[in-house]
Amino acid sequence: MNRQVDILAATGGETTREWWRGAVIYQIYPRSFRDTNDDGIGDLKGIAENLDYVASLGVDGIWISPFFTSPMKDFGYDVADYCGIDPSFGDFDDFDAIIERAHALGLKVIIDQVYSHTSDEHAWFQESRKDRTNDKADWYVWADAKPDGSPPSNWQSVFGGSAWQWDGPRKQYYLHNFLSSQPDLNVHNRDVQDALLDAARFWLDRGVDGFRLDALNFSMHDPELRDNPPSGAALEDVTRPFDMQIKRYNQSHDDIPAFIERIRATIEEYPDRFTVAEVGGPDPLAEMKAFTADGKRLDSAYNFDFLYAPELNAERIKASLGNWDGTPGEGWPSWAFSNHDAPRSTTRWSRPNNYERMARLSMMVLLSLRGNPIIYQGEELALPQGQVAFEDLLDPEAIANWPHTLGRDGARTPFPWAAHQPQAGFSNANQTWLKVDPAHADRAVDVQSKDHTSSLNYTRRLLTLRKSLAPLLTGTSELLDTPKEIIAFVRRTDTGATGATGAVLCAYNLSERILDWAPPPEFCDAKVVASEAISDEHGRVSGVMAPRSGYWAVRKGE
Repeated sequence: MNRQVDILAATGGETTREWWRGAVIYQIYPRSFRDTNDDGIGDLKGIAENLDYVASLGVDGIWISPFFTSPMKDFGYDVADYCGIDPSFGDFDDFDAIIERAHALGLKVIIDQVYSHTSDEHAWFQESRKDRTNDKADWYVWADAKPDGSPPSNWQSVFGGSAWQWDGPRKQYYLHNFLSSQPDLNVHNRDVQDALLDAARFWLDRGVDGFRLDALNFSMHDPELRDNPPSGAALEDVTRPFDMQIKRYNQSHDDIPAFIERIRATIEEYPDRFTVAEVGGPDPLAEMKAFTADGKRLDSAYNFDFLYAPELNAERIKASLGNWDGTPGEGWPSWAFSNHDAPRSTTRWSRPNNYERMARLSMMVLLSLRGNPIIYQGEELALPQGQVAFEDLLDPEAIANWPHTLGRDGARTPFPWAAHQPQAGFSNANQTWLKVDPAHADRAVDVQSKDHTSSLNYTRRLLTLRKSLAPLLTGTSELLDTPKEIIAFVRRTDTGATGATGAVLCAYNLSERILDWAPPPEFCDAKVVASEAISDEHGRVSGVMAPRSGYWAVRKGE
């Protein structure tokens, strides 16, 4: 028996589909991707000039995190102009170059839209705070103090402390679910909705192929401002007061789906576009289903099941797949194991003795789940969480909760392009906005590109293979009976006019011990086409699975 670490074969063919259904999206965090003007901050030119690399991975599109005009107190998620580009990233010529180059390479371009809140430097807020009678007086969530001067409700901010900030000019409190410099829009107001939809049209007219809608379940509040009930969480289990409440009234209002239907109607003015919602929280499934229901709302919801999980195990995958089983009227899921907000999955899930194997295995799992895999920049390199000293932290959440959380800065350190160049090829500046982690240089693109066995080239081969396996793109997902440490499922699809059914068996042993498990009879002679596992000497599936191993297999003749 031998351990297969390569892509062994390809089979099947892709059927006609909406481009986004089953597409692999590569997330780019622009501040950390590539700096071309030597100011230590990544920029739009850095994206445009390196799209050939992204295309070489075999992904279908890119998602660019915010580059809009912003004071950068939350690094772009505090938008000061929805239709402006922050000078630190470049200008509209630079953005148009991204669209042109991406489309020439066959890549779609998705950008963030932040409809929950703005920066307090946004012109809308500056007008709204002047008095209680101006044209935008009701564009944000304002409320009087209680008779004792305290805030209108007990709502807590994600970043700690009250979600209400006193404002002198208005002599009222305004709501901020995030930083106090991020006042919440009153999206109940139809005029606010119209303004946000006009901003969407602005970018659609410039050629974007879709949107990721940030913090969408925060976009509407309870107008009665009722207090949230306690969550019952023990103090030792939380790092912020926000987690000590059930967020029943400061978010997730029942009117959000009606606004989403207006978003959908706007998007449908532009053919072949894609929308995916970010829906966070301890129990977001009902909202994710509601936001994507019946083909009348959004196309997909961005799944948080794995982003903060301390380990990748079969139980978690089974539960997640069971939640998205293709029931009629159900939306299409999107999956991510890492992003700009969450500690990198390699650090959360790996140990020194299985780091490389776990990095490959988790990539294989991600690319086999029914839905859209989203790869965060550097995930293809198996980058660990960047090490950021306390004195170098910029993330307000990490600073407030030090040292109890890993924070967001470690997932945002600059991307390593070249091991032996200054700043690992990210920038020629003497100082970058976050320091380059020296440990990342050994995993730089130029190093891994030359190594056939690297995580980068393994990811490229997996993505190439996935495109040739129609069931992994749009097929159904059928969970199989397995021991509790093993997750196995079959992806099936109709391969086209012949009516033949294609099937791919995906099986993973996520434990630290050797386990016996035989595939179902239809796969007894199946051929392993991708593996981080043990198979027999003929490349067939085995009844024995090594620790932290997995494979994709196809039936004989397919």
